[in-house]
Amino acid sequence: MARGSFFGRLKEQLGKTRSNLVENVKQVFTGRGKINPAVYEDLEEILIQADVGVETTMEIVEHMRKTAREKRLENADELYNVLKEELAALLEPGDHVLDLTTAEGPHITLIAGVNGSGKTTTAGKLAAKLRDEGKTVLLGAADTFRAAAAEQLVIWSDRTGADIIKRESGADPASVAYDTTDAAVARGVDNVLIDTAGRLHTKVNLMEELKKIQRVVGKRLPGAPHEVLLVLDATTGQNGLQQAHQFTEALNVTGIILTKLDGTAKGGMVVAIQKQLGIPIKLIGIGEGVDDLAPFNAREFVDALFG
Repeated sequence: MARGSFFGRLKEQLGKTRSNLVENVKQVFTGRGKINPAVYEDLEEILIQADVGVETTMEIVEHMRKTAREKRLENADELYNVLKEELAALLEPGDHVLDLTTAEGPHITLIAGVNGSGKTTTAGKLAAKLRDEGKTVLLGAADTFRAAAAEQLVIWSDRTGADIIKRESGADPASVAYDTTDAAVARGVDNVLIDTAGRLHTKVNLMEELKKIQRVVGKRLPGAPHEVLLVLDATTGQNGLQQAHQFTEALNVTGIILTKLDGTAKGGMVVAIQKQLGIPIKLIGIGEGVDDLAPFNAREFVDALFG
């Protein structure tokens, strides 16, 4: 898939965030004349409403004040590009490249997130991408408490030609994860994608169950899981960040996959995630198609958002 084609779709699908954030920002800067405290106060309000987060917003605005002083900027409309550069600088740190390869043996990826975040669909899309690259893929249906999750993963298995390990509804999720890893080692599979539960219908604590999955996978294959990807729904805004904090306390999360950016006016959450969690965003989703899940590029994202 050409980068240009995704950039065009990204720009189009960020329309809700652009109308909520960028158009309001332009109104703050354009025609306001000289830079004054009210300009920064209005900007703070807009960024917070776009779910950039209070703490992150204050840091952005303070850096902008400093830059304006250092560059001796006088007019408010000169701050537009300063904001763009500030956002790009906040988003760029960290390794955003998702490398699903290992020197030897299968590469094991755990996929976590609450139900409804697009977790299982993301696992299927990743399987499709890996299969297109000629990789052998084994799916692990470790979300055994939601029958629809296993059924959905079976559909992706059929669609992509990836094998799947699943058990009866209510089976021990950690056992499924172990069996999937064991089968992958025995078969010499390139990639394993293990879909985990976002909610349990028992008294067992979800986070303890996830820790157990992570632990047993590592027992079967030292060094695994090689990636733990947390899927977040961009439409949930700050609530999604609260969920993320819970998952990162239980799992060694290595990357974020942010879905449903096409359906939210709260794209500022991208900035909040990077700043508050310190975990790189690896992929972003802007639609239902396989090609609507693509690598995150900070500069490209800001350009698509602000034009």
